[in-house]
Amino acid sequence: MILKPEQEAFRQKMRDFVLAELEPMASEIEQKGEFTWEIIRKLASIGIMGVNYPAEYGGLGLDTVCYTIAVEEISRACGSTGITLAAHNSLAIAPIYLFGTNEQKRKYLPPLVRGEKLGAFGLTEPEAGSDAGATKTTAVLDGDYYVINGSKCFITNASVGETMVITARTGSEPRTKGISSFILEKGMKGLVVGKKENKLGLRGADTAELFFEDLRVPKENLLGKEGEGFKQFMITLDGGRISIGAMALGIAQGALDKSIERAKQRVQFGRRIGDFQAIQWKLADMATQVEAARLLVYQAATLKDRGEKFSKESAMAKLYAAEVGSMVTHQAIQIFGGRGYMRDYPLERYYRDVRLCEIGEGTSEIQRLVIARSLLR
Repeated sequence: MILKPEQEAFRQKMRDFVLAELEPMASEIEQKGEFTWEIIRKLASIGIMGVNYPAEYGGLGLDTVCYTIAVEEISRACGSTGITLAAHNSLAIAPIYLFGTNEQKRKYLPPLVRGEKLGAFGLTEPEAGSDAGATKTTAVLDGDYYVINGSKCFITNASVGETMVITARTGSEPRTKGISSFILEKGMKGLVVGKKENKLGLRGADTAELFFEDLRVPKENLLGKEGEGFKQFMITLDGGRISIGAMALGIAQGALDKSIERAKQRVQFGRRIGDFQAIQWKLADMATQVEAARLLVYQAATLKDRGEKFSKESAMAKLYAAEVGSMVTHQAIQIFGGRGYMRDYPLERYYRDVRLCEIGEGTSEIQRLVIARSLLR
């Protein structure tokens, strides 16, 4: 895909930043397995935490393609930072921007968009994963407050986020009709952060449980109207899938970059391994898959920028980019051989990190369902 000059200039800006500020830290972020505020503050200082939101809220006012490029370039070095940005921007800020009242936007958006506060999105529950309509968390109106009880799990930015959008059941209607959305603030009495998850990959990203124990939330923190929550988060996830596709794309590109370097430098049987057809064909397939994934991800972002329907395209982008990420990182380890299996090199980290992309924000199976339903509608 041919980018506009301003988009290409933005990519170069992001690449320079990542090489100078993030890539030297990526291995340490992973090894410590702890959330790193330092890099988030650096991203905030150049406007990336709200890159695609209007200047009136403190954003750069750039398009979805530029936001996609930001997630891709960051994930090319560090998947943990990539998913932190994606959850903050696509899942926490987006529903407030799309469905919030003017008062809610004025109150919550500026500190989130400027990166002064981090956001989180609470949808998944122990019994409501792919089946999001099975939400059990409840919100009962009591005077000027909703009293919320229940829990959420696998929530990115749960313990570091200061503003959260969560879903809860407000009515007796079955399945999706009785679900509503609420804006929560860190420090509210009854909002409890549970254990930090011990994950296979993305170990530098914050992932934890949330518990609501008679949490009293002012009724003005209802997002939209009662019963609109399911529709709201389906729209939110359409945009979020673009960012997860971009994250998978970035990780795959990072693995391809390292593989090309290795093929040029590693000598066996008196020749560079890149001179052997077996390695050349692997690199050719990897590069073709990465470029095809990029076209799908950018296409979905472009449709979103045009105000056109993009639900099917975002599902395709996430599905394909995530599965390409798994294939490319697998082959990258094969090219590195034993070294690729060791933590001295980033390949095993890429391999573990990208696996989440086939699960989070809708599994690959759910993406195939979304695509098929769109085709058959």
